[in-house]
Amino acid sequence: MINYIKRKDLDVLRYNACIENAVQSRVYGFSWYLDIVADHWDVLVLNDYEAVMPIPWRKKYGIKYVYQPLWILEIGVFSCDINLNLEPFLNSLFDKFKFVECRLNSKNSFSSNKEYVLDKQFQILSLVEDYETIFNQFRKDRKKDLRKAVHLNLIEKWNDKSDKLIALFKNNVGKRTPNILENDYVILEKLIAICLEKNIGEILSIYDKNNYLVASGFFLKHKDAVTILMSSTDFENRSNGANTFLIDRAIFKYQKNFKTFNFGGSSMQTIAKYFLSFGAETVTYQYLKYHKLPFLLRLFKK
Repeated sequence: MINYIKRKDLDVLRYNACIENAVQSRVYGFSWYLDIVADHWDVLVLNDYEAVMPIPWRKKYGIKYVYQPLWILEIGVFSCDINLNLEPFLNSLFDKFKFVECRLNSKNSFSSNKEYVLDKQFQILSLVEDYETIFNQFRKDRKKDLRKAVHLNLIEKWNDKSDKLIALFKNNVGKRTPNILENDYVILEKLIAICLEKNIGEILSIYDKNNYLVASGFFLKHKDAVTILMSSTDFENRSNGANTFLIDRAIFKYQKNFKTFNFGGSSMQTIAKYFLSFGAETVTYQYLKYHKLPFLLRLFKK
């Protein structure tokens, strides 16, 4: 039986144990992570926490709706049973909410309700081989970028300050992404601080020979995978190979202790092509988009 459990009534220990041990385990599912990034969240719980589906939600005009928090890349259903029938979770979700937009994780797959499920993509790179083997799979453009970065004496710096990373992101990616609000940066700063404290996150920055920050990224570590949660280059200095150098140095470091490098991903062809040029492969995940609001109320999300 699936029950809708409010956050305040959640058995946090059992919930987090389910996230930790799930075949779909993702850092975004833990209670502490959701407490930071989601306005509100509750959970669909199967029986005695045999499977869970965290649900970030907001309310507008008195209507609760499911939304996708900015700093969550994968969510959905988490269970120890890879063969668990996930369909009842969607039915329960759609019974409770008339407006749903959220990412699932790449190990969730729904065969019913196809009209509400969109296929999206991200890119991952296997780190099972040694660095030299991985490097040899880089395409010519990436190797050219790395030669350029070395020629320009770019420098990698781990454990840089988060405010430098956030400022770089805000002044470059942020200016081209109007849906990122000021509060999103406040949340990001808090999230990075907690992840650094828990030793599951790291910042890598790239500086030029004049000590000018030209690229930076924040990496999340969970089990055998590393993910770029967010990164940016200085858009006015993009011909120096800094972004490729950033990713290459992260791959070089994490290859020793992790099996998968997740680029954070994109279904946009140009971005996906860039990630694939590191020898990555494409992984599909599903995105829920369910709208059953009365016609006039559909405007409430605008």
